[in-house]
Amino acid sequence: MNRNKIKDKERDSIDFGKSRIEPLFQRIFFPTLLSMVFASLFTVADGIFVGQGVGSNALAAINIVAPLFLITTGIALMFGSGMSIVASIHLAQNNNKAANIIITQAFHVATLLMVIVAIAVYSFRIPFLRLLGCSDALLPLCQNYLLPILPGCIFIVIQMIGTFAIRLDGSPKFAASLEIFPGLLNIFLDWLFVFPMQMGIAGSAIASSISCAVAAGMVVWYMFFRARTIKLCRLKLSLTSLYLTTRNVGYMARSGFSSMLGELAMSMVLLTGNYVFIRELGEDGVAAFSVACYLYPIVFMINNAVAQSAQPIISFNYGAGNRYRVQRAFRVSLSTAIICGVLVTVFLTLCSKPLVNLFLQTDTKAYEIAIGGLPLFAYSAIFFAMNVAIIGYYQATEQNTRATLCMLFRGLIFLVPAFILMPMFIFPQGMWLAVPVTECTTLGVLLLTKKESKAWLRPGYRRRR
Repeated sequence: MNRNKIKDKERDSIDFGKSRIEPLFQRIFFPTLLSMVFASLFTVADGIFVGQGVGSNALAAINIVAPLFLITTGIALMFGSGMSIVASIHLAQNNNKAANIIITQAFHVATLLMVIVAIAVYSFRIPFLRLLGCSDALLPLCQNYLLPILPGCIFIVIQMIGTFAIRLDGSPKFAASLEIFPGLLNIFLDWLFVFPMQMGIAGSAIASSISCAVAAGMVVWYMFFRARTIKLCRLKLSLTSLYLTTRNVGYMARSGFSSMLGELAMSMVLLTGNYVFIRELGEDGVAAFSVACYLYPIVFMINNAVAQSAQPIISFNYGAGNRYRVQRAFRVSLSTAIICGVLVTVFLTLCSKPLVNLFLQTDTKAYEIAIGGLPLFAYSAIFFAMNVAIIGYYQATEQNTRATLCMLFRGLIFLVPAFILMPMFIFPQGMWLAVPVTECTTLGVLLLTKKESKAWLRPGYRRRR
């Protein structure tokens, strides 16, 4: 009994329905932001080791394979955010059993789906790499990286869904540790495999897979030995249970589909950008573009931390019918996103030269291309921040159609034409400005088509704190 009391005291005490919004958001946001920033920095470190230890072509090869990561995180986010939204509503209605079933189904189905994807990619790896725009010169490097990274993709799904579940269980600090400790391990293994052991690009992939496996192991340990409210349960295999699982999976997928589209939007940035840059500037162009792609996750992670921190607060109070707390949480998340977006834009613009120096040697053509383009690419951060906050609000309040349309604007409807048309008017700057123009246009559509846009900032009818 005393041991249980001590364990409860060690936990983060979070009440989504009664705690004041600003302190509640901050208690979730800062650990989440820390973990997201660390995850971004580890990705950057991975690129630095490969760029400096193997070469610019290896950096370009990873950028070719990168859409696979975004497909992986897209699957994880679809089930993770969808599970979190649906489970939050059940918890707000004191239906813990239904919440636990939802969480268990999310883990099982998402992992199985990722296993199928990994097997398919391995079986058709050459056509898959060609589809991603791989040239003959980069094909051997892409294959060397792709095969060892596939097991890591499966572990990433477990890690990311576990992060949502653990945060919902009231332990954002432990959720943050899922990024920090494995990330530190990844940096050490990257250095070990790339430099002393001279394993090249394959060593970087093996380091990432091992780190993701450790993170997945931490999730499994928490769910079985430390979880308080959230528990994994045994799923039945009867026809009725399979039908209910299918129904719940569909519900989660609808709620989290826009999150997956967000990742697919990033993969379209990579895919379309790779095609345009390799066509216009060759392998050096792709290597230069890869620097922006390594830094772009920093923009994504910081603003995703804002959206993920607000999501359980908004979803819980949405399920409880407390409109004031829903709108208050959204106002806090939107203002935080704007501040973060401005700071990131200024940082990437002012520090573009030292950032490029980290990835590429100064005597390469890729270095010159990146120096000229990165400050232009940086303008996407502020518009991206606002878009993510608004779309996160739509998701958390089950406005799934709106969220999906917004993601389609960002990832396809505006993005592809921008990459095709912008270089025709401004070359080569137009290739770097395609993403900022896409994000800005999407934000304009959001503001123009939202009839009740003032309601985003209105305190609502019931002023309960």
